[in-house]
Amino acid sequence: MKDSMTTSMQLVATSYESYHHSVFLYIYNKISNKEEAEDLSQDVFVRLMDYKLMLRSDTVKFFIYTIARNIVNDYLRRHYKKQEITTYLYDQASFSTNEAESQVIANDLAEQEAYRISLLPVQRRKVYAMSRFDGKSTTEISAELNLSQRTVENHLFISRKEVREYMKQCI
Repeated sequence: MKDSMTTSMQLVATSYESYHHSVFLYIYNKISNKEEAEDLSQDVFVRLMDYKLMLRSDTVKFFIYTIARNIVNDYLRRHYKKQEITTYLYDQASFSTNEAESQVIANDLAEQEAYRISLLPVQRRKVYAMSRFDGKSTTEISAELNLSQRTVENHLFISRKEVREYMKQCI
């Protein structure tokens, strides 16, 4: 069992050396964002380690490109959903005719968001604030707070979900 784990990890390491650049180029070609492509290509090999017991040298390349394709699809799905939401919010804002009323509503919503953020655990609050208000990426946040990128992503996921659910109740 231990030998197969060692062999699997060596296979992942060898695969990383062999395929990382081509996976990066594949992802970059699909999303046209160098930094995101670098992050996603790293994620491919992290996810590959989840399958270490199933890996064989003759199938590892197919695993890698299947994982890369799925990661790109997930990324694009999130990206277009985000654009759709942004467009919707922009369209809704442009229909508002009473600027004073809109400002009051926006201030009230910001106040409610601030209240909900104050209820988050300290670390999660820091991560959320850095992402939401400072516009920092998960990579920047993880470096600044000395956390793993996955931990930052988990904090963001949970905090966004909690704030979103609270804001739905306010609206």
